Amino acid sequence: MYLKRLQPFIYLGAFYILISFILRFIFIFHPLTTSRFSILEGTQMSLIGFINDALIFVLLSSLFVLYLTFISNTKYYHPWGGIILAILIFTTLYCIFYPIRIFREHGNLYAIIIILLSIKTLIFALLLYSNTSRFIVRNTIYFFIIFFYIFFILLNAVGEFLFWNEFGTRYNFIALDYIQNFKLLIGNILESYPISILLSVIIPISLCLTWIIYDKTKDNLIQLPTFQQKLKLIFPYIISAVLIGLFLISFMGQSKHPNNFYREIEANGLYKLYQTFIHNNNTNDFNSPTLASSQTYQFVSQAPPPNPPKIIKGEAEEQHKNVVLISVKSISASFLAHYGNTQNLTPFLDSLAQKSLLFTNMYATGIRSVYGLEALTLNIPPTVEESIVKRKNSSNKNTSGGVFKSKGYLIKYLYGGYNGFDNMQDFFRKNGYDVVGPESFRPHEISFANTWGISDEDMARKAIQIMNGEADSGKPFFNHWMTASNHRPFTYPDGKIEIPSTAKSREGGVKYTDYSLRKFFEMAKRQKWYNNTVFVIVADHCSYTTGKSELSVEGYRIPAMIYSPDGSIPAQHFNTLMSQIDLMPTLWGLLNFSHPDVFLGRDVMKPNYIPRAYIASQQDLGYIKDNYLTIISADTSIKQYQLQQKYSNLPAEFNIYYYPAPIKQPIRNLVNEAMTNYKRVYP
Repeated sequence: MYLKRLQPFIYLGAFYILISFILRFIFIFHPLTTSRFSILEGTQMSLIGFINDALIFVLLSSLFVLYLTFISNTKYYHPWGGIILAILIFTTLYCIFYPIRIFREHGNLYAIIIILLSIKTLIFALLLYSNTSRFIVRNTIYFFIIFFYIFFILLNAVGEFLFWNEFGTRYNFIALDYIQNFKLLIGNILESYPISILLSVIIPISLCLTWIIYDKTKDNLIQLPTFQQKLKLIFPYIISAVLIGLFLISFMGQSKHPNNFYREIEANGLYKLYQTFIHNNNTNDFNSPTLASSQTYQFVSQAPPPNPPKIIKGEAEEQHKNVVLISVKSISASFLAHYGNTQNLTPFLDSLAQKSLLFTNMYATGIRSVYGLEALTLNIPPTVEESIVKRKNSSNKNTSGGVFKSKGYLIKYLYGGYNGFDNMQDFFRKNGYDVVGPESFRPHEISFANTWGISDEDMARKAIQIMNGEADSGKPFFNHWMTASNHRPFTYPDGKIEIPSTAKSREGGVKYTDYSLRKFFEMAKRQKWYNNTVFVIVADHCSYTTGKSELSVEGYRIPAMIYSPDGSIPAQHFNTLMSQIDLMPTLWGLLNFSHPDVFLGRDVMKPNYIPRAYIASQQDLGYIKDNYLTIISADTSIKQYQLQQKYSNLPAEFNIYYYPAPIKQPIRNLVNEAMTNYKRVYP
């Protein structure tokens, strides 16, 4: 009898573990998984993954356990049935009219809870007042719950595959950001993937498997267990769930394998998402014992900048040229022909690079637009957990726009995407920028838009219109334009490039953005302000960051160039290592600007510049210097890798690929420097 009651859990658990095993096998051989593993390593990953999945399923089955625990006929007897129904009605009405604070703060969660409470109340009322319907309704609910589990398991597997296909990793903070922006998530999914086809496959499979499990286990509902029998079933589950929870908190996700792909493949995606949620709500991760108790803590104490701050003096008369900063969405260096790409995806950028001051060895600070905006606007190393751009207390900062504004410039931020996603509009407005977004467009000015925003080509036309108006004012202008089209769903107007929009490919998104930039420059050349303008083109971040180490250096390599039509900034290659945060201070040096020394970015053209770069993800802070990568992680660990450049036919400055060799004993002075520089951002 005991084993018979466990049958539905055994069937569902076996199905979940099987699907997880297949998914893990796919990840091992996925093209984005650049590591190759031995049979022994594959077996170890599968075994540890099996344990991880089994433990997670025990916790996932809590909903099913809860349902089966409360199946009973006695709760409908007088007077308990009426009392329970009254409690359910009161609870539902109270939550509707007097929502608990946590519900108000999470609108989607609040709506789901209200719906579930309402359904539960209606079903209980139906079962209470209709004895004849009780067995039918109970079996229907039982069937639906089994269907829900199978459908969720399959849907999650598809989601994990698509996420790996995009980012080469299990669910992380990017997935969490999308979940928290539910409307954008749904719109993006509907426009990016063939949802109708996927559902037409997943739903029938789920129904068939549900019927098989239901047919084999439905007899459990004929003779319901007594209270004593339920205790025998639920007590071991509670003990197991508590022990598993403690185990997960203490050990799971603590793999020490040096290969990042290995750690990701053996992990469980749902638990990784949970970990991300916990870390995302813990702002003290980097005040860790490793930093606080380290012998090097004396090095990280930084005095605040002097008030008033030191002034960096220009070496000649200031050149108040117009400046157009274009942060190009998700353009990794690997997309440009200069760095070895043979797909001809960026013909315009490649041609412009030949006429520009090209920074061949620049690294993005992060893997999201907000980190690129932070680097280009605030000129500071990356902030983990949550970018300053997204924080509520993000007003009145020292910004690139502020430097230009102090010199009489008109400053604007132009973005065709829907800015509410990352708090962009609010951030730039609170820091003195005028914002030009989708609400600035008239209907006839939009030829194409998708869930993510207005096409880059439309934004290019709007930018020319804006800049013409600024030029007529007689004042110089600084405009920061961020492109938007190179983002999933990767759709754009048909007939513009040879890759059809229906392909919904990243290559198409890259090429359409390059096409739009060419159109922008073609229009700009016809304007009177063109020759008196400096154009700065840089990626906001890269398109991928997967690799053997926690932070893949080739994934953070981005293109950057400064183009001056009048030749005042000569075309050349600058091959020295630099960070994205150095781009604007370097531009100010080229324009001979004097400005307060309140930024951590440096002018790389100065003889006292010390080459280094900052790269980071949500939970790892990276510091590149002297061909070493030092990583400070939120889990209190410090790792270091020697970067050995891989063989390539390309010149060394364009070879972006390195083999990260783990260092057993990190070089102490590099660790000290990393801690010192990052602590300046986390005082």
